[in-house]
Amino acid sequence: MISRNFKNVLVLSVGFLSLFTAYGGLQSLQSSLNAEQGMGVASLSVIYASLIVSSMFLPPIIIKNLGCKWSIVASMACYVAYSVGNLYPGWYTLIPTSVILGLGGATLWSAKCTYLTISGNLQAAKDGKKVSDVINQYFGIFFFIFQSSAVWGNLMSSLIFGQDTTIASIPDEQLQTCGAADCGLNVSSNSTTTTTRPAETLVWRLVGCYIGLGVLAILIVAVFLDNIDREQASEFRGNREPFCHTFLATFRLLKDWRLVALIPLTMYSGVEQSFLAGEYTKNYVTCALGIHYVGFVIICFGASHSLCSILFGRLARHTGRPKLFGLAALSSLSCIIALFFWRPHPDQLGVFFVFPALWGMADAIWQTQTHALYGILFSRDKEAAFASYRIWESLGYAITFAYSNFLCLEYKLYILLAALLLMVVTYPIVEYYEHKNPTLPAEKGDYERPMRTSRIADNTNEETELHNRVPDKNDQ
Repeated sequence: MISRNFKNVLVLSVGFLSLFTAYGGLQSLQSSLNAEQGMGVASLSVIYASLIVSSMFLPPIIIKNLGCKWSIVASMACYVAYSVGNLYPGWYTLIPTSVILGLGGATLWSAKCTYLTISGNLQAAKDGKKVSDVINQYFGIFFFIFQSSAVWGNLMSSLIFGQDTTIASIPDEQLQTCGAADCGLNVSSNSTTTTTRPAETLVWRLVGCYIGLGVLAILIVAVFLDNIDREQASEFRGNREPFCHTFLATFRLLKDWRLVALIPLTMYSGVEQSFLAGEYTKNYVTCALGIHYVGFVIICFGASHSLCSILFGRLARHTGRPKLFGLAALSSLSCIIALFFWRPHPDQLGVFFVFPALWGMADAIWQTQTHALYGILFSRDKEAAFASYRIWESLGYAITFAYSNFLCLEYKLYILLAALLLMVVTYPIVEYYEHKNPTLPAEKGDYERPMRTSRIADNTNEETELHNRVPDKNDQ
């Protein structure tokens, strides 16, 4: 029989699967579906700019007041609003709903990471296992289920748009501008790429399905997810700290040099994901194959990411993080160099799927191991730490989408390469320090002691305290 904590991980993962089947499908289509005046990538840039702002102050306040469960439910509603905005795509619908999504997105991800970390802490204390192993396993399971959303969301878009009877063949003139082609040709063509928008009825059908999936995600979490930090939220509301103290929690964490050293790694995560979603789909796939192939290519990315997430989540306990990060860096470096020279052509259909497969493998490592690393290093300030993670990752997204319409693809690849090399320099410093001076996890003092006491005294009240207690300032 599965444990309560493992059940919650599954429920949370399925909820995110349903929500991001919708949002992920829309995101990968924005640069092609709403290409007019760069409206699609502009909306994505606004989303992540809003995420940056909201990550600075909203997650600690909302999570501590509502608890993780209801913070997730409220934030999911913001994602549904963006899907509704895509029914009538325009500057006056996409931009406001992008802001709404950004405001809710920071809380959603911080609450999710906090929930998984708390669950890992509790389960490790209960089973007497190493905390980092349980957290790695939970994040691996989450991303295995969550990243499969890229498969289902993009399968829906490809199957629905594949019914379009107006699909035209790609002219040779356009093929010459695909990939990192001549900069002059690339800039002039990228803003007016021949990405024929599918029939409006097909767009409505797809977006309607996405809205339904978003509503389903809200219901799954609201009904089936346990409110494991309910008492913590009640205690916070009853003993409310000064607003400025909670407001500045994310900024105070910047005093920790380890967090500062992880900024390049965190930003690179946003840069590389946005490059695949915005640049690879537009300048390689849509340009050479057509918009109806975008979904199939991203499915390959999602399948690779999903399988590798569960694999590396378990493999990390045997290899350690550094070796996995090295594998991811090598894979990413190879892909970036190859994209400089590859000129996509419909006759090379298999190659279009090799890049997202390798990209998915590398991103599975970036996602699972970086989230787990944050949870281990900053276990006493989980809400603020994961909010900080979202700030820097969102900054990578926002910058990449912001310059999408103004730079040649060749320059974008140089930026991606520079971000990767900077991360390779700064991350090992944190890992070496952690190896020499392991962080004492909060659960050593805040979870295990009550559990041991409850076993000795068989005191039910103390066991309840195990699940509900918030680390106080004296523990820090």
